Amino acid sequence: MAVSKRERNIFIMAGVVGFIFLLSSALPAIGNLYQQRGEAIEDLELQIERERRLTEEAVRWRDRRIEAENIQGELESLIFSGNTVPVIEADIQRALSLHARDSNITVISTRLAERLETEGWLLISQEMDFRTVDAGNTITFLEKLADSSPRLWLTDFSLDRTRNNYTGSVTVVGFARSEGLQVSGSANR
Repeated sequence: MAVSKRERNIFIMAGVVGFIFLLSSALPAIGNLYQQRGEAIEDLELQIERERRLTEEAVRWRDRRIEAENIQGELESLIFSGNTVPVIEADIQRALSLHARDSNITVISTRLAERLETEGWLLISQEMDFRTVDAGNTITFLEKLADSSPRLWLTDFSLDRTRNNYTGSVTVVGFARSEGLQVSGSANR
């Protein structure tokens, strides 16, 4: 069967219309596919950047945690610890007397420790009167207090010369955490 010119033109026209119809419906689908692919690529790039940032921040936070743990360790070495307040008071008095003895200072008297508790911390103040024959011993004593661990903080100091002796008074404070401490005897003073 032979195809006439008119039929051939109709087939060509139908093919062109079909091709145009196919293009008009396929192009938006291809465009949507291309757009979705672009969005997926952009989303992956954002996720990669976020993961990279999280990795960098994780390293930074790990370093900060290590630094904080080191600082915490240093601070823990500066405070007194014990099960009861009288034990901590005795530790502070013993450390003060030990530093005095190591500095060739004679302890004349010590007063009762005073304590103050606030917001989970306990401050214990200890006063001591002393005597020495060499004023340089007091410098050694003060240096030992400054380097003490747990730390004794100097709050008051006086020194007087009488004949060939030096007498003085020193007040130091020590800190402890009050959480979990048993307070034996009366309430806080």
